[in-house]
Amino acid sequence: MKRIHLFEFEDMPWFPDWLRISLTRLIVVMHRLLGTTKDLADLVNKVIRYSPRPSIIDLCSGSGGAMLAVAETLKGEYQLKNLTLTLTDLYPNRDLATQINRQASSGIAYKTNSIDAANVPSDLIGVRTMVCSFHHMRPNTARNILINAKESRQPICIYEISDNSLPTLMWWVALPLNFIMAFLITPFVRPLTWKQIIFTYLLPIIPLFFAWDGAVSNVRTYTLKDLDVLLEGLYSDDYRWERGTITRKGKKIYLLGFPVIS
Repeated sequence: MKRIHLFEFEDMPWFPDWLRISLTRLIVVMHRLLGTTKDLADLVNKVIRYSPRPSIIDLCSGSGGAMLAVAETLKGEYQLKNLTLTLTDLYPNRDLATQINRQASSGIAYKTNSIDAANVPSDLIGVRTMVCSFHHMRPNTARNILINAKESRQPICIYEISDNSLPTLMWWVALPLNFIMAFLITPFVRPLTWKQIIFTYLLPIIPLFFAWDGAVSNVRTYTLKDLDVLLEGLYSDDYRWERGTITRKGKKIYLLGFPVIS
């Protein structure tokens, strides 16, 4: 595989939650700039017909990410009025969960118990989504996630904002650009907290972590050829796989899996 599994700070158990959330909020801004909502709405809309119900089970949700906006888009522009969204994570963001779960009528919920993306409980039925999180998984875990979706006969949508097609050296050249990018996009963060401002502009540790984790995320992303390796032996007549790239506002990679309905 071309992919290289280096460490990201936000994966570390000791990494402060407020810093992890600050990085996630920067990534949400990047999603808006790169048109992630439209990309994901198109992809999910393509496979949700293979789901027993109009629901999304978002895996590795963290601080919410892009799927909240995607769900609203699917309800409005794609007329999926009865769509529900369930956010999950191995280490749930309990503050966000409390906030979301108070709005019981929204059709959005956040599971407060730990959910393993490679062993999703059978009662969580719907399109499984992984947005810029699949690259965090080592190959064995990544393959088990795909196997679990197939064996459960649930659709899955994996999406990354990098396709890792550039030479590996180029990602490290981009480190200073990532650092500067954090300064430029911070004003668009919502909510914009005093910690985000101080530790970006006065003591720039957020841009430092953002630059490193961004570069590492790129070299950890599974290429299309890497995905072919993960999918070896998983093709069958009753479950199909589709992978490719999206070139609108950048170059992103996706993998779709869905059961064949007879």
